[in-house]
Amino acid sequence: MMEQLKDKKPISHFFIMTGLLLLFSTLAFGVVGAFQYVFPGLFRNSFSFEKIRPLHVSSAVFWILITACGAVIYYLGAVKNGVWSVKLAKWQWLLFTIAVIAILVSYIMGIFGGREYWEFHPIFAIPIVIAWILFLINVIKSVKIFRKQPVYVWMWLTGTIFFLFTYLESYLWLIPYFRSNIVHDMTIQWKSYGSMVGCWNMLIYGSSIYLMDKISGSEKYSYSGISFALYFLGLFNLMFNWGHHIYTLPAPKYIQYISYSVSMTELLLLGRIIYYWKSSVNTARKHYHILSYRFLLAADLWIFLTLILAIAMSIPAINIYTHGTHITVAHTMGATIGINTFLLLAFVCNIFNIHQPTTEKRITTGLYITLIALPIFWFSLIIAGVLKSNWQMHHSNEIPFSVMMYSLHNYFVVFLISGILLAIGFFIIVGNLLATFFNNQPTKNNITNA
Repeated sequence: MMEQLKDKKPISHFFIMTGLLLLFSTLAFGVVGAFQYVFPGLFRNSFSFEKIRPLHVSSAVFWILITACGAVIYYLGAVKNGVWSVKLAKWQWLLFTIAVIAILVSYIMGIFGGREYWEFHPIFAIPIVIAWILFLINVIKSVKIFRKQPVYVWMWLTGTIFFLFTYLESYLWLIPYFRSNIVHDMTIQWKSYGSMVGCWNMLIYGSSIYLMDKISGSEKYSYSGISFALYFLGLFNLMFNWGHHIYTLPAPKYIQYISYSVSMTELLLLGRIIYYWKSSVNTARKHYHILSYRFLLAADLWIFLTLILAIAMSIPAINIYTHGTHITVAHTMGATIGINTFLLLAFVCNIFNIHQPTTEKRITTGLYITLIALPIFWFSLIIAGVLKSNWQMHHSNEIPFSVMMYSLHNYFVVFLISGILLAIGFFIIVGNLLATFFNNQPTKNNITNA
């Protein structure tokens, strides 16, 4: 397999191809899971919800991680005239690919043994850790000099280093000392998960800043004071914003106070988005003809919407209602689809140099379909979550859980229909991007023209 990569497509393209296949499986398993929500017991004997959920979640997580790595490798290579070691990148891709295939097959066979998000057997974490160490070495060696680097390079470095730390931290439960106390165990678990999301966001947001610089034709923003101020704000949130996950645990109050305070700093980001809204509209008109920019614009809209929901959920008086409801699912879906996936697809369109009119038109059609379906999908979950939160806070002793869930049936039907429409839109996008990978020999992308 390693020999087949020689003298052909750049290794970054293989990361992206693998990621796109995982996005395809994410959508397929997600649609099956949505059907099972509306029709309980569907495929119970072969593909029960207990299997479909981890298949869907792990596919989504690895779609984000592997594609983000591919984008960083490609863009870092453009900045530094090639990554330090293509061979290390090939081994990283191979380890990731083998691990992911083994994980998905183990789920299908009913073999589990992990925790939330990482429900696979811990043995599969070993190749992932090794692959990430190779990635870390490649990034650090490629950067070489740390002085006078643009903000996106610092974001790539931060995301890469902190991810390794938080990923290892998420497996501390394997040590009896940490899992013997359930409060400490859950605190560490959700601390690591919250920070881990911040880590891959650093990789993605760094790549988006690089791409926006190239679209605008200026690197002024990447070296500006405001960009580094927002970077440190993001780093601050990465390290301390996880506390809202454990408001319901009997943890020390100071953790909750610190986390609440940190979460409220996101109001600065929200305020900045609103303040610069007019200039954002003018910029959109100028660059809308660029396919990758359309995805960046879609992500910008969902950053705004997701921030509003995230800030609300970080308020303890509201969090106690939203915790464990479909509102949390809506927040996750909004961030995963509306922000991460749209940004990653922007990178893919740029790296694959999509300029063929028919392909571009089809991908744009897929994007429009997702933009119609996603708000319906999102709001159906929020409404179902509001109704469930009312039940769990005020009526759980008098109304059985099954009765409450049945009362949400119509919202789940809307969730299913909009989810199918959402999947169709993404299938169109993914199908055309994969066709570009398999049917063509991608030429070197003139990144300065985005």
